[in-house]
Amino acid sequence: MRAVDRLSYPRSLHPGAWWLWAVALAAAASRTQNPVPLALILVVTGFVVAARRSNAPWARSYVAFLKLSLVIIVVRILFQALLSTGAQGPTVLFTLPSLPMPAGSGLKLGGVVSLEAILRAFYEGLQLATILCCVGAANALGSARRLLRYVPGALYEVGVACVIALTFAPQLVTDAARVRAAHRLRGQNGTGLRSLRRLAMPVLEGALERSVDLAAAMDSRGYGRTTDESAASRRLTGLLVFGGLLGVCVGIYGLLDGTASAWLGMPMLLVGLLVAGAGLHVGGRRSGRTRYRPDPWALPEWLVSACGVVAATAVFVDVHLHPADFYLASVTDLPPVPMLTVVGILVGALPAFLAPPLPLAASPHRPAPSATAGPADRMEVAA
Repeated sequence: MRAVDRLSYPRSLHPGAWWLWAVALAAAASRTQNPVPLALILVVTGFVVAARRSNAPWARSYVAFLKLSLVIIVVRILFQALLSTGAQGPTVLFTLPSLPMPAGSGLKLGGVVSLEAILRAFYEGLQLATILCCVGAANALGSARRLLRYVPGALYEVGVACVIALTFAPQLVTDAARVRAAHRLRGQNGTGLRSLRRLAMPVLEGALERSVDLAAAMDSRGYGRTTDESAASRRLTGLLVFGGLLGVCVGIYGLLDGTASAWLGMPMLLVGLLVAGAGLHVGGRRSGRTRYRPDPWALPEWLVSACGVVAATAVFVDVHLHPADFYLASVTDLPPVPMLTVVGILVGALPAFLAPPLPLAASPHRPAPSATAGPADRMEVAA
């Protein structure tokens, strides 16, 4: 057995494994508005992040995603209470002052707010918040910058844009905490609009400086440079990639929406993947890239990915067998506990134990890694 196949061998897990695990949990959350499995997914993601996150700045981004999720739930409830024109339900909580709206506009502002409407808005907001937290867990566990190495060449520019977008928000949070600490050291503990203005300018200035530095670093490393390709080849690549990704999106929509036609699900997804794969293969010849110290894909990566797939499969099967347990007919009833789904989601928590521990900082009392590592690992340590 290779050293990288051992669960106890300290190393960073392949970021693709963390993203597969998180995307599978997000897919599971997209199939239900039952608060029991949604809350369990939130607990599982938080537990795994707490157990396996590193000390890197981007690893603390899960808390920011969690706070953003709470904001989404609150906003969803406020919009439901103020603007919803749907049926509010018989249990009236309170009545807000209302403004008359033009007849036939279909708009409502204020009025009756019922318990059923609030609970329905909470469940819908909780579903979206859970999906967002899954993305936050993937961002905290798997470095998006490391994942950029494995983006196909045809999508490399898109991958760079996505990675920058994913790392920009956590970096802003870190900068804001740093500036606030500096203000506290100077005795400035004010709040309100004036304090926000003092905080915003240094943060934006730091973001602009990093953008300039990043552009210079990318240019010096040859980002964006392509080989000579004919115009016909570029058009063929664009057509195949766009058509394939469109087919993948339609296929995923067919799989996630239980009311869609059968041919919109798995058949469309497979055709889309085949066409998109052909386009990525053709388009990958435009850019010549090399990978420095590629991350190994070994047994821990397979196990972590499988845990997410098991959780998503259990939810999908349970939704097919007992659909009434996942979309509640009456939101005021006690939510049922689907046991197959619960067991599957609990399997999704196993990466907290199956993922290898992170490597510790260099210590004179730590045994040399070359004593237990294989030839590939000795080359990696030497590099």
